[in-house]
Amino acid sequence: MPRRPAGPLAAVLLTLSLTWASGVAVPANAADPPPGVADLVRDLDQLLNDPRLTVARAGVVVRSAATGEQLYAQLPGKVFAPASNMKLLTSAAAVDTLGLDHRFTTGVLSKGRRSGRTLTGDLYLRGTGDPTMLAADYDALAAKVAAAGIKVVTGKLIADDTWFDDQRLGTDWAQDDEPYYYAAQISALTASPDTDYDAGSVIVSVEPGASAGAKAKVTTTPATSHVTIDNRATTGTETDVLVTRVHGTNRVVVTGTVAARYDEWIAVDDPTGYAASLFRAALAKHGVRVQGSTGRGATPASAASVAERRSMPLGELLVPFMKLSNNMHAEILTKSMGRAVSGAGTWSAGLAVTARFAAANGMTAVRLRDGSGLSQVDGVTPGELASYLAALRGKPWFGTWYDALPIAGVSARFTGGTLRSRMTGTPAAGNVHAKTGSLTGVTGLSGYVTGADGEQLVFSILMNDYLSASPKNLEDAIAVRLARFSRENPADVAAATALRTAPQDASGDLECSWRKPVQC
Repeated sequence: MPRRPAGPLAAVLLTLSLTWASGVAVPANAADPPPGVADLVRDLDQLLNDPRLTVARAGVVVRSAATGEQLYAQLPGKVFAPASNMKLLTSAAAVDTLGLDHRFTTGVLSKGRRSGRTLTGDLYLRGTGDPTMLAADYDALAAKVAAAGIKVVTGKLIADDTWFDDQRLGTDWAQDDEPYYYAAQISALTASPDTDYDAGSVIVSVEPGASAGAKAKVTTTPATSHVTIDNRATTGTETDVLVTRVHGTNRVVVTGTVAARYDEWIAVDDPTGYAASLFRAALAKHGVRVQGSTGRGATPASAASVAERRSMPLGELLVPFMKLSNNMHAEILTKSMGRAVSGAGTWSAGLAVTARFAAANGMTAVRLRDGSGLSQVDGVTPGELASYLAALRGKPWFGTWYDALPIAGVSARFTGGTLRSRMTGTPAAGNVHAKTGSLTGVTGLSGYVTGADGEQLVFSILMNDYLSASPKNLEDAIAVRLARFSRENPADVAAATALRTAPQDASGDLECSWRKPVQC
């Protein structure tokens, strides 16, 4: 990485670089920056002069949140892949477009004729993308159907997922990610296995058998006939298990040895069929017999409601979405925005909404391919992202959105989120509210931090194309240094520099919350 020259020339070049990056003309006789700002520039330069970045690119921008004043900039106008920093755009656009009170509905409807306990006609299960639907929620819907007095349905069970289009996977998503829950298929009818709400996935649990060499026991949560288990795993003295799904099928293959329970979160093929199978099984459990097969189609406009389930409001869903960096929530909200604004539940319609929102808040140099950042073709600039974060502070919903960001060094999983084990024991702990991001060769951290004098700063750190283990400790070191920032009093950079040299987890090519069952 190029080094800035020292001495008087450095001051001149610093002034020029800040002038160029901000686009604001600075008089030649402008006063020198306060000592704390000059020291911040020096210290961030030192942190970024890291050999891991020699062949990589690092874009870093720091601004005053209140005034927008740029305090530091390196490559502010260059385009970087943001990874899950993309969710800063998607989440805010969704809140602004749909509202904090937005709820997803899942309904059971029919236009058939009732005669006693018999419904002559079809029963429709209609979804609008609710990622919080659990097997228990489909069971509760089935119980409502039974409570309405229906015991026999002479027609079919029709799964209606037409609220969204039928494009299930995002543009540019890697095929080898498809079996895993963080790249699950998107549908207006779906189900999650637990209250992390990883829509479109099941948990496959592998446990040892009665004795060494015995066949392993494999179960799923929820129990479902939608997937088929090909169990080749055996009981051993150590756990070395591989669980994957054969591409284009619902055959889940389990191999290896198991000594203690092992869980893997696996994306299903065809989440619509998955949801319908859970609901049909629940109907049978509650004594409702559907004589016809399960089909697909749109619910007739004249159909009447039999039962309905409404999700938690979006203001609450933001917590698992942002704290755990849930990709499926981002994509569902993207299609939901498209449906709300243009009547089309598609990626293209939803991304157009996000792009307009971003542009209205200072981001025009963007390339949007999905809502989650799972695509490496997504692109933003750190300079615009920092300005955007400052602009969001004026939104009426900002407080709820800000609280939903991961918080550094707070161990509670649904508070600290993907930052819960980072920057602990530093001034950044409990202070930094920021979105993490990780893909192979990509890492990012962008958000808010309060300096030593009580001044709130916004920052964006995006690093691309590194060949080493993930340099996330540089992000931490920068954030800690910002937490120590004072305009008039220099800060000791030694503690932040120590974070830079701390041992790092070499598996930083995915968000830590995606590496289940190990959590951040």
